[in-house]
Amino acid sequence: MKRVVSGMRPTGLLHIGHLKGVIESWVELQEQYETFYFVADWHALFSKYDSAWEVKEHTYELVAIWLASGIDPEKSTVFVQSTVDEHLRLAMIFGALTPVGWLERNPTLKEMVRADDPTVNYGLLGYPVLQAADILVYKGELVPVGKDQIPHLELTRDIAGRFNRFYGDIFPMPKPLLREFPAVPGTDGIRMSKSRGNYISIVEDEETIRGKVRQMITDPQKIRKNDPGHPEVCSVFTLHKVFKESDEEIEQIERECRAGTRGCVACKMHLAEKINKAVSPIREKYKEYMADKSKIDEVIASGMEKAKAEASKVIREVEDAMRWFHI
Repeated sequence: MKRVVSGMRPTGLLHIGHLKGVIESWVELQEQYETFYFVADWHALFSKYDSAWEVKEHTYELVAIWLASGIDPEKSTVFVQSTVDEHLRLAMIFGALTPVGWLERNPTLKEMVRADDPTVNYGLLGYPVLQAADILVYKGELVPVGKDQIPHLELTRDIAGRFNRFYGDIFPMPKPLLREFPAVPGTDGIRMSKSRGNYISIVEDEETIRGKVRQMITDPQKIRKNDPGHPEVCSVFTLHKVFKESDEEIEQIERECRAGTRGCVACKMHLAEKINKAVSPIREKYKEYMADKSKIDEVIASGMEKAKAEASKVIREVEDAMRWFHI
Protein backbone atom coordinates (compact mmCIF):
# COMPACT_ATOMS: atom_id res chain seq x y z
CA MET A 1 0.00 0.00 0.00
CA LYS A 2 1.42 3.38 -0.97
CA ARG A 3 2.14 5.95 1.70
CA VAL A 4 0.58 9.44 1.79
CA VAL A 5 2.10 12.20 3.95
CA SER A 6 0.49 15.60 4.58
CA GLY A 7 0.29 18.22 7.30
CA MET A 8 -1.34 21.47 8.40
CA ARG A 9 0.00 24.42 10.38
CA PRO A 10 -1.75 25.14 13.71
CA THR A 11 -2.41 28.84 13.17
CA GLY A 12 -6.05 29.09 14.27
CA LEU A 13 -9.46 27.53 13.73
CA LEU A 14 -10.01 25.94 10.35
CA HIS A 15 -12.63 27.30 7.99
CA ILE A 16 -15.04 25.66 5.57
CA GLY A 17 -12.48 26.05 2.78
CA HIS A 18 -10.17 23.70 4.69
CA LEU A 19 -13.05 21.28 5.20
CA LYS A 20 -13.97 21.11 1.52
CA GLY A 21 -10.47 21.59 0.17
CA VAL A 22 -8.39 19.32 2.38
CA ILE A 23 -10.03 17.44 5.25
CA GLU A 24 -12.73 15.67 3.25
CA SER A 25 -10.01 14.59 0.83
CA TRP A 26 -7.90 13.25 3.70
CA VAL A 27 -10.84 11.21 4.98
CA GLU A 28 -11.18 9.59 1.56
CA LEU A 29 -7.45 8.94 1.22
CA GLN A 30 -7.23 7.04 4.51
CA GLU A 31 -9.49 4.40 2.97
CA GLN A 32 -7.11 3.85 0.05
CA TYR A 33 -3.58 4.45 1.35
CA GLU A 34 -1.34 4.31 4.40
CA THR A 35 -1.74 7.88 5.63
CA PHE A 36 0.40 10.06 7.89
CA TYR A 37 -1.23 13.35 8.94
CA PHE A 38 0.73 15.71 11.15
CA VAL A 39 0.35 19.05 12.90
CA ALA A 40 3.14 21.18 11.40
CA ASP A 41 3.95 23.17 14.53
CA TRP A 42 7.57 23.87 13.56
CA HIS A 43 6.31 25.46 10.35
CA ALA A 44 3.84 27.55 12.34
CA LEU A 45 6.68 28.80 14.52
CA PHE A 46 8.56 30.19 11.51
CA SER A 47 5.79 32.68 10.78
CA LYS A 48 4.27 33.00 14.27
CA TYR A 49 7.38 33.14 16.43
CA ASP A 50 6.07 36.24 18.23
CA SER A 51 2.99 34.31 19.44
CA ALA A 52 4.44 30.85 20.00
CA TRP A 53 2.33 30.34 23.14
CA GLU A 54 -0.76 30.03 20.95
CA VAL A 55 0.53 27.00 19.05
CA LYS A 56 -0.36 24.44 21.76
CA GLU A 57 -4.03 25.43 21.92
CA HIS A 58 -4.24 25.66 18.13
CA THR A 59 -2.77 22.14 17.97
CA TYR A 60 -5.61 20.82 20.13
CA GLU A 61 -8.14 22.67 17.98
CA LEU A 62 -6.66 21.30 14.78
CA VAL A 63 -6.61 17.67 15.89
CA ALA A 64 -10.10 17.96 17.41
CA ILE A 65 -11.48 19.19 14.08
CA TRP A 66 -9.68 16.40 12.19
CA LEU A 67 -11.12 13.74 14.46
CA ALA A 68 -14.58 15.30 14.45
CA SER A 69 -14.50 15.41 10.64
CA GLY A 70 -13.72 11.73 10.22
CA ILE A 71 -9.96 11.30 10.42
CA ASP A 72 -9.67 7.90 12.10
CA PRO A 73 -6.53 7.29 14.21
CA GLU A 74 -7.04 3.56 13.65
CA LYS A 75 -6.55 4.15 9.92
CA SER A 76 -4.26 7.19 9.90
CA THR A 77 -1.15 8.03 11.90
CA VAL A 78 -2.02 11.38 13.52
CA PHE A 79 0.82 13.16 15.31
CA VAL A 80 2.56 16.46 16.06
CA GLN A 81 5.65 17.25 14.01
CA SER A 82 7.81 18.50 16.89
CA THR A 83 7.34 15.28 18.89
CA VAL A 84 9.32 13.34 16.27
CA ASP A 85 12.89 14.64 16.39
CA GLU A 86 13.82 12.73 13.27
CA HIS A 87 12.18 15.46 11.18
CA LEU A 88 14.79 17.97 12.32
CA ARG A 89 17.60 15.45 12.08
CA LEU A 90 16.87 14.75 8.43
CA ALA A 91 16.27 18.44 7.75
CA MET A 92 19.76 19.21 9.06
CA ILE A 93 21.28 16.67 6.67
CA PHE A 94 19.22 18.01 3.76
CA GLY A 95 20.23 21.54 4.73
CA ALA A 96 23.85 20.63 4.10
CA LEU A 97 22.97 19.51 0.56
CA THR A 98 20.52 22.19 -0.54
CA PRO A 99 21.86 25.20 -2.48
CA VAL A 100 20.60 28.54 -1.16
CA GLY A 101 19.63 29.52 -4.70
CA TRP A 102 16.98 26.79 -4.71
CA LEU A 103 15.39 28.33 -1.63
CA GLU A 104 15.57 31.91 -2.87
CA ARG A 105 13.63 30.94 -6.00
CA ASN A 106 10.80 29.53 -3.90
CA PRO A 107 7.64 31.29 -5.25
CA THR A 108 5.88 31.16 -1.88
CA LEU A 109 8.79 32.88 -0.17
CA LYS A 110 8.77 35.63 -2.78
CA GLU A 111 5.06 36.18 -2.21
CA MET A 112 5.55 36.39 1.56
CA VAL A 113 8.32 38.94 1.12
CA ARG A 114 6.13 41.10 -1.12
CA ALA A 115 3.12 40.85 1.15
CA ASP A 116 4.84 41.18 4.51
CA ASP A 117 8.16 42.10 6.11
CA PRO A 118 11.11 41.84 3.68
CA THR A 119 13.26 40.61 6.57
CA VAL A 120 13.06 36.83 6.23
CA ASN A 121 14.08 34.63 9.15
CA TYR A 122 16.26 31.55 8.78
CA GLY A 123 13.38 29.15 9.43
CA LEU A 124 11.15 30.69 6.78
CA LEU A 125 13.90 30.65 4.17
CA GLY A 126 14.67 27.01 4.92
CA TYR A 127 11.14 25.74 5.44
CA PRO A 128 11.15 23.81 2.11
CA VAL A 129 14.09 21.79 3.46
CA LEU A 130 12.10 20.84 6.55
CA GLN A 131 9.08 20.20 4.33
CA ALA A 132 11.16 17.74 2.31
CA ALA A 133 12.25 16.04 5.53
CA ASP A 134 8.62 15.85 6.70
CA ILE A 135 7.75 13.81 3.62
CA LEU A 136 10.91 11.79 3.10
CA VAL A 137 11.49 10.76 6.71
CA TYR A 138 8.52 8.43 6.11
CA LYS A 139 9.51 7.73 2.51
CA GLY A 140 6.25 9.31 1.46
CA GLU A 141 5.29 8.34 -2.07
CA LEU A 142 2.24 10.52 -2.58
CA VAL A 143 1.49 14.06 -1.41
CA PRO A 144 -2.01 15.52 -1.86
CA VAL A 145 -1.62 18.95 -3.46
CA GLY A 146 -3.38 21.41 -5.70
CA LYS A 147 -1.76 22.47 -8.96
CA ASP A 148 -0.39 25.66 -7.38
CA GLN A 149 1.57 23.59 -4.84
CA ILE A 150 3.43 21.43 -7.33
CA PRO A 151 6.57 23.69 -7.27
CA HIS A 152 6.92 22.95 -3.54
CA LEU A 153 6.90 19.22 -4.20
CA GLU A 154 9.37 19.61 -7.06
CA LEU A 155 11.87 21.06 -4.58
CA THR A 156 11.37 18.01 -2.35
CA ARG A 157 12.09 15.80 -5.35
CA ASP A 158 15.21 17.84 -6.14
CA ILE A 159 16.49 17.40 -2.59
CA ALA A 160 15.76 13.67 -2.61
CA GLY A 161 17.50 13.29 -5.97
CA ARG A 162 20.56 15.19 -4.77
CA PHE A 163 20.86 12.97 -1.68
CA ASN A 164 20.43 9.82 -3.76
CA ARG A 165 23.17 10.88 -6.18
CA PHE A 166 25.63 11.32 -3.32
CA TYR A 167 24.72 8.35 -1.12
CA GLY A 168 22.63 5.83 -3.05
CA ASP A 169 18.96 5.31 -3.82
CA ILE A 170 17.45 5.76 -0.38
CA PHE A 171 14.49 8.03 -1.07
CA PRO A 172 11.57 7.65 -3.46
CA MET A 173 10.57 10.53 -5.71
CA PRO A 174 7.30 11.69 -4.13
CA LYS A 175 4.53 12.23 -6.65
CA PRO A 176 1.73 14.77 -6.42
CA LEU A 177 -1.65 13.31 -5.69
CA LEU A 178 -3.52 15.99 -7.56
CA ARG A 179 -6.79 16.96 -5.95
CA GLU A 180 -9.35 19.25 -7.49
CA PHE A 181 -9.82 21.52 -4.51
CA PRO A 182 -12.95 23.65 -4.91
CA ALA A 183 -12.54 27.41 -5.02
CA VAL A 184 -14.12 28.60 -1.78
CA PRO A 185 -14.80 32.35 -1.76
CA GLY A 186 -14.81 34.29 1.48
CA THR A 187 -17.51 36.64 2.72
CA ASP A 188 -15.95 39.46 0.67
CA GLY A 189 -15.91 37.44 -2.55
CA ILE A 190 -12.14 36.87 -2.41
CA ARG A 191 -10.62 33.45 -1.67
CA MET A 192 -11.39 32.47 1.92
CA SER A 193 -8.45 33.10 4.22
CA LYS A 194 -7.85 33.37 7.95
CA SER A 195 -5.40 36.21 7.39
CA ARG A 196 -8.04 38.23 5.50
CA GLY A 197 -10.66 37.62 8.15
CA ASN A 198 -13.23 36.71 5.47
CA TYR A 199 -13.70 33.14 6.64
CA ILE A 200 -16.48 31.01 8.09
CA SER A 201 -15.08 28.69 10.74
CA ILE A 202 -16.08 25.03 10.73
CA VAL A 203 -17.05 25.21 14.40
CA GLU A 204 -18.79 28.58 14.65
CA ASP A 205 -22.34 28.56 16.04
CA GLU A 206 -25.35 28.58 13.74
CA GLU A 207 -26.27 32.22 14.22
CA THR A 208 -22.72 33.43 13.57
CA ILE A 209 -22.66 31.48 10.32
CA ARG A 210 -26.03 32.95 9.31
CA GLY A 211 -24.76 36.43 10.07
CA LYS A 212 -21.61 36.00 8.00
CA VAL A 213 -23.50 34.55 5.04
CA ARG A 214 -26.05 37.36 5.27
CA GLN A 215 -23.23 39.87 4.76
CA MET A 216 -21.76 38.12 1.72
CA ILE A 217 -21.33 39.92 -1.59
CA THR A 218 -23.64 38.62 -4.30
CA ASP A 219 -24.33 39.78 -7.87
CA PRO A 220 -23.53 43.55 -7.96
CA GLN A 221 -25.91 44.06 -10.91
CA LYS A 222 -28.90 42.58 -9.12
CA ILE A 223 -30.46 45.41 -7.11
CA ARG A 224 -34.15 44.49 -6.84
CA LYS A 225 -35.66 41.09 -6.13
CA ASN A 226 -37.08 40.67 -9.64
CA ASP A 227 -33.90 41.70 -11.49
CA PRO A 228 -32.37 38.86 -13.51
CA GLY A 229 -29.28 37.50 -11.76
CA HIS A 230 -25.84 36.47 -12.95
CA PRO A 231 -24.86 33.43 -10.84
CA GLU A 232 -21.50 33.06 -12.59
CA VAL A 233 -20.23 36.16 -10.74
CA CYS A 234 -21.96 35.47 -7.42
CA SER A 235 -19.87 34.05 -4.55
CA VAL A 236 -23.03 32.82 -2.81
CA PHE A 237 -23.84 30.67 -5.85
CA THR A 238 -20.26 29.38 -5.87
CA LEU A 239 -20.67 28.24 -2.27
CA HIS A 240 -24.00 26.63 -3.13
CA LYS A 241 -22.07 24.46 -5.60
CA VAL A 242 -19.42 23.64 -2.99
CA PHE A 243 -22.12 22.51 -0.56
CA LYS A 244 -24.48 21.11 -3.19
CA GLU A 245 -26.96 18.43 -2.21
CA SER A 246 -27.64 17.42 -5.82
CA ASP A 247 -27.04 18.58 -9.39
CA GLU A 248 -30.75 19.20 -9.73
CA GLU A 249 -30.70 21.58 -6.78
CA ILE A 250 -27.90 23.66 -8.35
CA GLU A 251 -29.69 23.75 -11.69
CA GLN A 252 -32.84 25.02 -9.96
CA ILE A 253 -30.96 27.74 -8.06
CA GLU A 254 -29.26 28.91 -11.25
CA ARG A 255 -32.51 28.89 -13.19
CA GLU A 256 -34.40 30.88 -10.55
CA CYS A 257 -31.53 33.33 -10.17
CA ARG A 258 -31.35 34.06 -13.89
CA ALA A 259 -35.12 34.45 -14.07
CA GLY A 260 -35.14 36.91 -11.16
CA THR A 261 -37.50 34.76 -9.10
CA ARG A 262 -34.93 33.99 -6.38
CA GLY A 263 -34.09 36.86 -4.08
CA CYS A 264 -30.55 37.25 -2.76
CA VAL A 265 -31.60 37.25 0.90
CA ALA A 266 -33.54 33.99 0.52
CA CYS A 267 -30.63 32.52 -1.44
CA LYS A 268 -28.21 33.44 1.34
CA MET A 269 -30.40 31.95 4.06
CA HIS A 270 -30.71 28.74 2.04
CA LEU A 271 -26.91 28.60 1.81
CA ALA A 272 -26.50 29.27 5.54
CA GLU A 273 -28.77 26.34 6.37
CA LYS A 274 -26.80 24.05 4.06
CA ILE A 275 -23.50 25.08 5.67
CA ASN A 276 -24.93 24.62 9.16
CA LYS A 277 -26.27 21.20 8.20
CA ALA A 278 -22.81 20.17 6.94
CA VAL A 279 -20.80 21.40 9.94
CA SER A 280 -23.27 20.76 12.77
CA PRO A 281 -22.17 17.17 13.53
CA ILE A 282 -18.51 18.24 13.30
CA ARG A 283 -19.14 21.15 15.64
CA GLU A 284 -20.75 18.94 18.28
CA LYS A 285 -18.00 16.31 18.18
CA TYR A 286 -15.38 19.06 18.28
CA LYS A 287 -16.90 20.40 21.50
CA GLU A 288 -16.71 16.93 23.05
CA TYR A 289 -13.03 16.54 22.18
CA MET A 290 -12.15 20.02 23.45
CA ALA A 291 -14.05 19.38 26.70
CA ASP A 292 -11.83 16.35 27.38
CA LYS A 293 -8.43 16.95 25.81
CA SER A 294 -7.05 13.73 27.28
CA LYS A 295 -8.59 11.91 24.32
CA ILE A 296 -6.65 14.15 21.95
CA ASP A 297 -3.48 13.55 23.98
CA GLU A 298 -3.98 9.80 23.60
CA VAL A 299 -4.35 10.07 19.84
CA ILE A 300 -1.24 12.26 19.52
CA ALA A 301 0.84 10.02 21.82
CA SER A 302 -0.13 6.88 19.92
CA GLY A 303 0.54 8.57 16.58
CA MET A 304 3.91 9.82 17.82
CA GLU A 305 4.99 6.27 18.65
CA LYS A 306 3.99 4.97 15.23
CA ALA A 307 5.58 7.91 13.42
CA LYS A 308 8.80 7.72 15.44
CA ALA A 309 9.14 4.00 14.80
CA GLU A 310 8.97 4.56 11.05
CA ALA A 311 11.11 7.71 11.03
CA SER A 312 13.89 6.18 13.13
CA LYS A 313 14.25 3.31 10.65
CA VAL A 314 14.70 5.78 7.80
CA ILE A 315 17.24 7.86 9.75
CA ARG A 316 19.24 4.71 10.47
CA GLU A 317 19.20 3.84 6.78
CA VAL A 318 20.30 7.38 5.88
CA GLU A 319 23.19 7.36 8.36
CA ASP A 320 24.32 3.93 7.21
CA ALA A 321 24.34 5.15 3.61
CA MET A 322 26.42 8.18 4.67
CA ARG A 323 28.70 5.97 6.81
CA TRP A 324 27.86 8.40 9.59
CA PHE A 325 28.79 7.91 13.22
CA HIS A 326 26.11 6.41 15.43
CA ILE A 327 26.00 4.04 18.38
